[in-house]
Amino acid sequence: MKVVLTGGTGFIGDHVSQHLAHQEYEIVALTRRAGQSSPHGLSLRFVQWDAESLGSWAQELDGADAIIHLAGEGIFDSRWTHDVKHRISQSRIRTTQLLVQAIAQAKRPPALFISASAVGYYGHRNDELTDESSPAGTDFLADVCVRWEAEAAHARQYGVRVVHPRLGVVLGKNGGALARLIPLVQGFLGTPLGSGKQWFPWIHIHDAVRGIVYPLEDAHIEGAYNLASPNPVRMDDLYLSLGKVLHRPVWTGLHVPEFALRFVLGEAADSLLHGQRIVPRVLLEAHFSFHYPELDHALEQIIHTTNT
Repeated sequence: MKVVLTGGTGFIGDHVSQHLAHQEYEIVALTRRAGQSSPHGLSLRFVQWDAESLGSWAQELDGADAIIHLAGEGIFDSRWTHDVKHRISQSRIRTTQLLVQAIAQAKRPPALFISASAVGYYGHRNDELTDESSPAGTDFLADVCVRWEAEAAHARQYGVRVVHPRLGVVLGKNGGALARLIPLVQGFLGTPLGSGKQWFPWIHIHDAVRGIVYPLEDAHIEGAYNLASPNPVRMDDLYLSLGKVLHRPVWTGLHVPEFALRFVLGEAADSLLHGQRIVPRVLLEAHFSFHYPELDHALEQIIHTTNT
C-alpha cells in the first residue's frame, strides 16, 4: 500500500513514517528539505515540494492508496504576531488546498485522506466534558482548525474518505511539549502554568501514531475523531507526575502567573491558560485500545526508554 505523507520530517511525522515503513507500507514523504535520504532497508522515499504550488510532486498522489497530512508551522515556536498567525494558518490551510487540487487532477485519486487537526478546534472549554459532538470554539486556533478541516472535506467530492484526527498534546522524549518541560523540571524549575487547574489533553506518541494511521485499518472511521488519552489531567497533575518520574520537586504552590505568560507569548498564552477535558468517544466506541491511557505510566515509558 502506498501512502503519501506530509510533515514526515517533523516530530510526529517522523514517528508515523517509521511506523508505516516498518509495516512494509510504501511511504512517499513530501518535504521542503532537499537531499533527504531514506533509512537503510525501509521503503521510505522523499520527494521535494514547496508547500505553496502544484508541481511534479502531485504525480505521487495519482494511484496512491492514502494521504496523511501532518504539515504545519509550530503553534508555540514564536510569539503570535500578525505574520506568525498568518504562517500558522496558511501552513495548514494552503497546503490542504494544494493536496485537494492534486487529488482533483489524479486519474486514480487516493481512497483515504487523513488530514490532521487539533483539539484546539473546541476552543476554551474549562471543565466541560468535550467529545466530537461538541461545537467549535471562537478563538484563533479554533478558527484555524475549522477552516483546515473544511478545506480537507472538499476531497469528498472526488470519492475520497476524509478523516480528521484532532490531536491533543503529543508527549514523546525527543520533541513536542516534553522537550521543553523535562529540562525545566530537571533544573528544579517545575512550576505549573497559570492556575494549574486547567485541563491538559495529552497523548503518548505511540498512541498518537497508532491513532493517526487507524483509519487505514478501520474503513468505518470517517470525519473527525479526538486523538487524546481518555484520561486527561490538570496542569498541576502533569507537573507532579513529571516530578515523580524525574525524581525532582515540583512547586505546585507556585505558578507561572498569567501576566508573565502573556508578556512572553502574547495571545498564544490563552491556549495554555485554558484547556479542554477531551473524551475520545469515536475511538472508544470503535474499540481502539490505548496502550498508554494513564499519564504516570506514559511518562515512565517515555523518560526511561530510549528512542521514544
